[in-house]
Amino acid sequence: MASRVSQKDESFRQYALNGPVLGVLLSSCVPLALFQALQSVFKILDALMASHIGSGAVSAVAALSQITLMITALGSGLAVGGSIRISAAYGRGDYEEVRRLVATVYALAVAVSLAVAAVLVPFAEPFLRLLGTPEELIATGSGYFRVEILTLTVNFFNTVYIAIERSRGHAKKILAMNMVVVLVKLSLTAFFVYVMEGDLVMIAGATLIGQILMLGWAVISMRRDDGAFRFSPQNIRLDKQTLLPMLNLSYPVSAEKMLFAGGKVVVNSMSGRYGELTVGALGISNNIGGLTTSWHMGMTDGAAPLISQNRGAGKHRRTLALYGWLLAVNVGIGLVGLLIVSNTLPWLAQVFAQSKNNYDAEFSAMIADIHRWEMLGYVTLGINSATVALLLGYGYTKLTLFLNVARVFAYRVPVLWVLQNFTDLGPEAVGITMMVSNICVGVTAIIIAIPVVRKILRLAREEENTNA
Repeated sequence: MASRVSQKDESFRQYALNGPVLGVLLSSCVPLALFQALQSVFKILDALMASHIGSGAVSAVAALSQITLMITALGSGLAVGGSIRISAAYGRGDYEEVRRLVATVYALAVAVSLAVAAVLVPFAEPFLRLLGTPEELIATGSGYFRVEILTLTVNFFNTVYIAIERSRGHAKKILAMNMVVVLVKLSLTAFFVYVMEGDLVMIAGATLIGQILMLGWAVISMRRDDGAFRFSPQNIRLDKQTLLPMLNLSYPVSAEKMLFAGGKVVVNSMSGRYGELTVGALGISNNIGGLTTSWHMGMTDGAAPLISQNRGAGKHRRTLALYGWLLAVNVGIGLVGLLIVSNTLPWLAQVFAQSKNNYDAEFSAMIADIHRWEMLGYVTLGINSATVALLLGYGYTKLTLFLNVARVFAYRVPVLWVLQNFTDLGPEAVGITMMVSNICVGVTAIIIAIPVVRKILRLAREEENTNA
């Protein structure tokens, strides 16, 4: 019992290590990519429902979303660091190590959740003031923010649970349970907003209910589990040998996501120089881009554990085959997205510029002008996402930190500053900035990947010589 996995988990492990590379990649990643794409659509619908309450509600949600993303980064980092270690142990068949890591990651998730709730729920307003949130938005959104914090504490655990399920190849299960949660959340939001004429707190409450539903699902699933992935308190290890490698992988991911969210706040602030409409148009342009790049994110979510499993099993050439196919698929997604959006952009811009019975032609044109440039980075963002999957699979989280920090603070903020101070461009400068940063991060990813691939090839030759 202490050193085995279920027959289903062992079958997936054998398939991940020995099955057709493209088939393994697609079967593990496509359900996750589909969910990420659908979630992008649902986020748009959620924003449209929030706008029914009023412009103040939309502003409060927009201002607080980056703050909540920064806090969420703690759970995301822990999930990534834990899943990398678990996937590697799973791949090499060290099921005793899997048991210890699974129990420890869950315990850390609970500890972080309780700590965040204890600090931020009672001190929400001082915390928002500390971050420089305008008083009018604090008055509008402090109750919403408190409920969001409770949601995040539940989500910390759920994020870890999903990451562990990904490492087991349960992509379809993740898709199914997330779709149920999202549909429940959207249905409740629509009921609270359109039927009960509720406020922001009720919208946050709908999200909290959805996350609690997923938590219940996770707890029931964990209790029914068998073998190495079953949670057991006696397997928790808080020693340096267990914690330090995991935390060393986790903290760069947390820092990366926090800095990226903070960088977006800076860019939004700089974009405000062209007026409030530009900030809104940039946000909508990002949403439109997400309809393509969310597929890249889902492919990365599925591919990183596969690469880590094969690395753990010493199949280094196979990890490069997975990376090569992932590059090809992501480039294909980028090209298809570019083709579709380039032909539908005017219509998409009109949809987002429609408010009740009013149509803002200026806003529509601004959205199109910004995204016409931004979409030129679809392909290179796909290359960046594939490279991130390879880096995560090998535990090079400091390099993923470098990539995302460079994307915002080297290729985005300075470029926008130069365009604002040395050209006569209007809001179009924001779109050009997005294009430059998205293309440059793809090129940087290729440059970083070259020595990493060479190192992996060296490992592959050493492994082959050892087995010869």
